[in-house]
Amino acid sequence: MSTEVLLMGGFLALIISVLMIDLLVVGRNSHIVSTKEALIWSSIWFALSMGFYVFLKFYGHLLHGISTPEELSAVANRYAPELRFHMADFEGMLGEYREHMSISYLTGYFIEQTLSIDNVFVILLVLQGFSVPQKNYKTVLFWGVLGAIILRFIFIYAGAALIQRFDWILYVFGAFLVFQGVKILIKREDEEKDPHDYAIVRFLSRYLNISKEYHGDKFAFKHNAKVFFTPLMLVLVLVEFTDVIFALDSIPAVFSVSRDWYVVFFSNIFAIIGLRSLFFLLANMISKFRFLNVGVSVLLVFVGVKLLAHVWLEEIGFKSIYSLYFIALTLLLSVVCSIFFPEKEDVVKA
Repeated sequence: MSTEVLLMGGFLALIISVLMIDLLVVGRNSHIVSTKEALIWSSIWFALSMGFYVFLKFYGHLLHGISTPEELSAVANRYAPELRFHMADFEGMLGEYREHMSISYLTGYFIEQTLSIDNVFVILLVLQGFSVPQKNYKTVLFWGVLGAIILRFIFIYAGAALIQRFDWILYVFGAFLVFQGVKILIKREDEEKDPHDYAIVRFLSRYLNISKEYHGDKFAFKHNAKVFFTPLMLVLVLVEFTDVIFALDSIPAVFSVSRDWYVVFFSNIFAIIGLRSLFFLLANMISKFRFLNVGVSVLLVFVGVKLLAHVWLEEIGFKSIYSLYFIALTLLLSVVCSIFFPEKEDVVKA
């Protein structure tokens, strides 16, 4: 069995084990997640995310089983064509490759975290639209994350395969991201859709037995030899559906900083799992940051243009860390502007 498969399996096993501990040990009883619990789990997932960064920085070459200069050259040409080596010896070049790989992961991680802010808002609308009890939020998000891991694996593997075979697909990704960025910028705030109006919800409601009442944290139950699904199942399907929609933005965006599907996959996974814990911190604060949508829009346009100009950027040796700086600056300015220029509240005159 190859080193790539062993390491991929090991990291996935670690992620799922920690998730199961959270669900079966810490959260075995449905409860409202406190700020303290959300902070603790957010810290744990951030630490694991940064731990993976450290692994890539010092041992990233193991992911592709690189042991000779020839193997390093082949992997770098395939996954990092923009990388220009400055060292002449094998160990030095290996260090440069790992540095590039780790910075690409970090950049992809923060891109996904930033783009997922909108996802938090949509998930909150779905949960509130279906009047889901707050004590069941955690259950929905847990299974939503597991589903997202599977879906992201499929999408990222397919995206990597398409890029390897059809390099021009990067231009399609780039144009789509620029379009999405402009669309978000000009979108009206009152265009939010009622979760019950989604076609997938209407379809499931028509062909499945859906109960009107919630049954604790169950997604289905049996009554008179018939299986009934609870509204919680509809919510879970809708959460997965929204993740698919957001993946159409975030996955091409992360491919703008790395063509290595391992880097893309783990930057996505660690970000969305961390977002599950952050959800309970951000849910009540998201509306206060009015310029985050502008930041997300600018970020999408940036990575879209980066994909459209990827050949030129590779020729001039554009470094991944420049993207990281731009993302950090965009997010910082979005938050700072939101704090210093809050939305004015409507004053009702007597």
